Amino acid sequence: MLAPSTAARTCEMRSIGNAVTVRRCSLLSYRRRTLAAIRAAAGDREFEIIVVDDGSTDRTATRARDNGANVVSINRRQIAAARNAGGRAATGDTLFFVDADTQISEAHVTGAIAALHAGYFGGSSRVNIEGEIPTWSRISLRFFCVLYFGLNLGAGAFLFTTKGNFDSAGGFDERLFVGEEVYFTLALRKLGRFRVLDEPVVTSGRKLRIYSTREILTHLLRVLFCGPSIARSRDRLDIWYDGRRETESI
Repeated sequence: MLAPSTAARTCEMRSIGNAVTVRRCSLLSYRRRTLAAIRAAAGDREFEIIVVDDGSTDRTATRARDNGANVVSINRRQIAAARNAGGRAATGDTLFFVDADTQISEAHVTGAIAALHAGYFGGSSRVNIEGEIPTWSRISLRFFCVLYFGLNLGAGAFLFTTKGNFDSAGGFDERLFVGEEVYFTLALRKLGRFRVLDEPVVTSGRKLRIYSTREILTHLLRVLFCGPSIARSRDRLDIWYDGRRETESI
């Protein structure tokens, strides 16, 4: 795996017919795989790719342009801001937000478009973790996913909606440095129905390999007990913002 020189944060967005996909945060190796998966998922539909380069110092922007993407540059180091920048720049009518270390298939594109045509205002999908992760993490994730998706909440790894609904919901809340996908889901649900697709996307388990059990539990307990106030600053959100990276390909 190629490691960037600093904690680069990017967003990627692509239009499929009337659709757009956005992703964030990437190592170059993941980025290439994500792009390839998205292109395959698009099939013969028209699309655009927009990469929001949020303060990277590696070759994020150059590689994105080389792969046919439009690049929007910001310097916020914030997930919500990067996603919003991509959403505002999109020209398609339907938006797909896809994390840089996440792979989707044509089933996600067709399922999302079908859901929107059926009157849903947005949606997401279940998530499978790629690669080996600690046993405790795999077991905990199963319980978490049952609860989280049972509450009909969207995973940040993959979200979809229309451009109009994105604007009506106010985009992602830029007062938050984590959990913005939850509040975006709730905003969409105020507009109408929200659909979680049964077909899971595949996303990286690298954070579960990089950080120790103690570090992860400390962060989760901190978020649990401090509530929304902790999400308003990146200072104590190291897992999301300290830029630690794996150094080997997976």
